[in-house]
Amino acid sequence: MFFLCGAMAFASAQQKVVTGTVISADDNLPIIGATVQIKGTNIGVATDLDGVYSIEVDQGDILVFRFVGMKTEEIVIGSSNVLNVEMQLDNVGLDEVVVIGYGTAIKREITGAITKVETKGLADIPTSSFESAMQGKTAGVFIEQASGKLGEAVKMRIRGSSSISANNQPLYVIDGVPVVSTSLSNTSNQPTNPLADINMNDVESIQILKDASAAAIYGSRASNGVVVITTKKGKTGAAKFDVSYSTGISEPSRLMEWLNADQYLELLDEALNNVTSEGLVWGWRPPDGIKDWYLGPQWDDGYDTDWQKEAFQEGSINRINVSGSGGSETGSYYAGMSYDNTVGILRGNSMTKMSGRINLDQKSSDKFAFGIGLNLSRTEMDRVENDNAFATPLQLIAQAPVFPVIDPETGEYNTQTYYYNGLISLRDSENNQTSFRTLGNAYASYEIIRGLTFRSEIGTDIIDLREKNYWGRETIGAGPAGEAQNRSVRVVNYNLDNYLTYSGDFGEHSINLVGGMSYQETYTTGSNISAKGFPTDDFTNIASAAEATAFSSWEEGTSYLSYFARANYMLSDKYLFSASGRVDGSSRFGIDNRFGFFPAFSGGWIISEENFMDNIENIMPYLKLRASYGITGNSGIPDYAHLALYSGVNYAGRNGLSPTQLQSSELGWETTAQFNVGLDFGFFNNRLTGEIDYYNKQTTDLLLFRTLPATSGFTGVWSNIGKLENKGLEFALHSNNLVGSFQWTTDFNIAFNQNTVLDIAGPEITPNGLNYVMEGQPIGVFKMRKYAGVDPANGDALYYVEEGSDETTNNYNLAQSQVVGSPNPDFTGGFNNTFSYAGFDLSVLMSFVYGNMVYNGGGGYQSANGDWFDNQTVDQLDRWQQPGDETDVPQARFGDSNGTRDASRYLTDGSYVRLRNITLGYNLPSNLAQTIKMSSARLFIGVQNLYTFTNYKGWDPEVNYTGTGRSTQSSNIIQGYDFYTAPQARTYLVGINLSF
Repeated sequence: MFFLCGAMAFASAQQKVVTGTVISADDNLPIIGATVQIKGTNIGVATDLDGVYSIEVDQGDILVFRFVGMKTEEIVIGSSNVLNVEMQLDNVGLDEVVVIGYGTAIKREITGAITKVETKGLADIPTSSFESAMQGKTAGVFIEQASGKLGEAVKMRIRGSSSISANNQPLYVIDGVPVVSTSLSNTSNQPTNPLADINMNDVESIQILKDASAAAIYGSRASNGVVVITTKKGKTGAAKFDVSYSTGISEPSRLMEWLNADQYLELLDEALNNVTSEGLVWGWRPPDGIKDWYLGPQWDDGYDTDWQKEAFQEGSINRINVSGSGGSETGSYYAGMSYDNTVGILRGNSMTKMSGRINLDQKSSDKFAFGIGLNLSRTEMDRVENDNAFATPLQLIAQAPVFPVIDPETGEYNTQTYYYNGLISLRDSENNQTSFRTLGNAYASYEIIRGLTFRSEIGTDIIDLREKNYWGRETIGAGPAGEAQNRSVRVVNYNLDNYLTYSGDFGEHSINLVGGMSYQETYTTGSNISAKGFPTDDFTNIASAAEATAFSSWEEGTSYLSYFARANYMLSDKYLFSASGRVDGSSRFGIDNRFGFFPAFSGGWIISEENFMDNIENIMPYLKLRASYGITGNSGIPDYAHLALYSGVNYAGRNGLSPTQLQSSELGWETTAQFNVGLDFGFFNNRLTGEIDYYNKQTTDLLLFRTLPATSGFTGVWSNIGKLENKGLEFALHSNNLVGSFQWTTDFNIAFNQNTVLDIAGPEITPNGLNYVMEGQPIGVFKMRKYAGVDPANGDALYYVEEGSDETTNNYNLAQSQVVGSPNPDFTGGFNNTFSYAGFDLSVLMSFVYGNMVYNGGGGYQSANGDWFDNQTVDQLDRWQQPGDETDVPQARFGDSNGTRDASRYLTDGSYVRLRNITLGYNLPSNLAQTIKMSSARLFIGVQNLYTFTNYKGWDPEVNYTGTGRSTQSSNIIQGYDFYTAPQARTYLVGINLSF
């Protein structure tokens, strides 16, 4: 008690009352209603009508001053009892630095459409790649995960798809290095995402260049937009260390309902009884009923297996990141290491990532600076088979529930199921992929004269990918002694940039000039060998095989040589003009069309700087009109696409040459001309800010892989043929709803895009008979028989005879295929709310997609009204059973294909609203954090993909199975296709962030 009273007396001696006045630095007028709060507590007051406040504090406390439209001020309490504060106007990000091509710019001076993604908190989101963490955050950027499998490809479309056969993914640039972003994995499985190697904890900023003015400086590969990523650097000051750790569990975000054993037997027995003897596949009817015939005497009644449960497992995630940074006026450093171990929701699926990064920057004089950055990463994945393989986990749901998982006689996995038991593959096969990646860059800059700087950069992206597959002797297709495959790929990608930058102010005139050259080269080598015949399943290396069954190797490369320039001019801080141009040469094109020129022009007018806006400055302090027009290119086609190619072949022990590709010597650039007009605004002291953009993109000279008749001996040839367009509207809004001790901000974005194929100079294109490229329609439009429901008189499936007609037929072959929907959404967007009070913070992010259709390719098996032995979804119990029944499920007829062939019956609205992320955090008060020797400490809990509002009948509306062995053209066209595709994971997370 003695020591406690002494401590209380000491504390009381340190307490005092601080008073002061808060004024605006802009006009020196008092600020009424500004909040003054002791940091890390809920103790606070508000300024009165004269801007005066009074608050009881301890010496060493930090006072936080806040007011709408003003920059937040934090001041440490010293010995004085009087503290007057001048608050600066906050331009709500308008003065923030935005990274653009070959330089930086102030946001308010930008005339192009550039979005800076808020990276705070992205590293805490439990996704396998940074693109997935960005879903719903940016207008005009549609991000879609292919499935819930770890590490698989993520589709990003910036203002729609601009090509049919060439690459539609944006260009990714990390610290000035254009990096590899296309899958390098074996095409016998689904594509993977090389960008999953990137550690989000190392990322400082992400900018998305959307219009031609912003992206044309990258010219040849900017038609699909550019994603510019900058990694963290040290800041001037004492060393700072950050440690973060998070752990969590995962489960499927949605499950489907399937028939139990009694329901299954009822439906299958009925389906058999409804078919005449002529209609049966074998031409006879089982005489003793379905149970005795189908199950056989070795099985006892009573099994009711939930095969869907067998496909999934409880996933988990464990992440740790450690980093340190600091610097002085002459140099800075950043170093970080991370470890991420994720177990997926599908059995046999896991991913482990380790990475380390170091960034060093040094100024040896006022004129010379240099730096280096290096990132090493290792990513290992245990994969499962592709969605169209019986060995993939979700194909287990095809099994009848009457079969047990374990054979009661052997105690091993049941091999007597009607379909292959995929659990055997999960036990006896290995599907491992390991990649080693090195991202490095170095630069040196020298200021020649005041304002004129020369900069030279060199960067590299090296990937070593190793794939090892082994299929045990009991797995499907690998008998009698097992099979194996080893595959390796190495990519060496490097670039060199040299450019001059000049910036100068001359009275009311400001200019910024950039000019230089760039060279990039990418070289890929690979090898593949398959073998069979292993002594036991314990010997899985190729060296133990009895026979090599296939082997191959390849080498390919491409290079770019570029010259670029940009000029920015500003007059009187309100009239903005910009022009840029880039000349690109690519080895992928014919000698006559190898070089292309990509110019862009833009202008802006900061209307709020005009005198006539003074009277409404308090209502609308910021208003900028901008417009741009420019041309960008696309070269995303295979290397050597313009050449006649031959391949060495082996026939009956003799070697020779075989032609594999026709020459296309005049092949040239695919170009996209884009017009953009936008309006940036701020209302009520910039409490409400936003952007509106309209764009029109016209793509011509499409790089189209034109199909040839089979009699030619070739599948097709690359040509510059066709046109398509994308046009749309984007809207983004940021609102400070509540300020003060309780804060609430809202971010909302929505984007509308209309994609139309204008000309393909030939017949319709389809890689799968469902998704088509047709003139006058968007890419990937669904064309098939249109389902008309069920004839109430006899239970027959009905189809519309032709487009626009009400006439129906029960003869599938008499119905004409017609356009029945599009996989492209009408609009997409996101809605994010952030709350904070007394150290607590809550973030709620929702994303939405509307107007797209999804085709369930597995519907003809799993929702087939008892047409075969596959287990069925529960809605098939609503089948037609007697005349007069009104239903959309035809009569159950075993093997009769009554309504089970490809038609719009399995086409469903894929619109959804997803509660994508919720995070609740608590920041320890600064005085408490300091007692544990920390500058800050934050605890948080979160959930990813909590709930999805949708009418889609499958596992997940966010899905796209493009198949295996597909070309880029097929991947562009096949959209909205679901084939036993895994749903996204719902993940519950808890973590801690520490700084000291």
